Amino acid sequence: MISLRLPVISCSLDPASISRRLAERSATLLTVAGHQSEVMDLAALDLPPFDNDRVFDSESIRALHALIREADGVVLAFPIYNWAPSSTVKALIEATGATGNGRRAAWFDKVITFVCAAGLPHSYMATAALGQSLMLDFKCVVNPYTAYFSERDWSAESLTVDRAARLEKTMTVHAELATLLQGRTYSSDWEV
Repeated sequence: MISLRLPVISCSLDPASISRRLAERSATLLTVAGHQSEVMDLAALDLPPFDNDRVFDSESIRALHALIREADGVVLAFPIYNWAPSSTVKALIEATGATGNGRRAAWFDKVITFVCAAGLPHSYMATAALGQSLMLDFKCVVNPYTAYFSERDWSAESLTVDRAARLEKTMTVHAELATLLQGRTYSSDWEV
């Protein structure tokens, strides 16, 4: 088996974040499966606001860019607010996906998996626009097994049995897609 670099980025700034707990579980599942996976917690970094200028001088943004660029696949764990992914995940993609002035986006050709925490089950399609953007802009392969969990999917501090199985399947598919795409013969850049 090939050991892949499959980082998990926790994109919640909430100190009591449920999506952070899901990020940690995701990284554990990937590590147990034999891959290199760690959680990069955006709440622990000093992230500047995206201004398309000074943001690129930030050591945190440079480290995130390198992490994403060198990864075989990336898991994005984030909360759903107001029927959409949190603004933090969008700011991450903007800061590490911008080009110009000698910069190249980190996201090209990555396998991306979404792990989401939400209050209610109704927003399960909230990742559609984000997924479409990653596919069209950066030619990412988006895992169709989104791991979407609402408050109803928890029993005390644990996911219910069926939802825990969904998270495990989602991580299995993530690693399998990244493995299969290791032999791709193409490399993408900005193109229509």
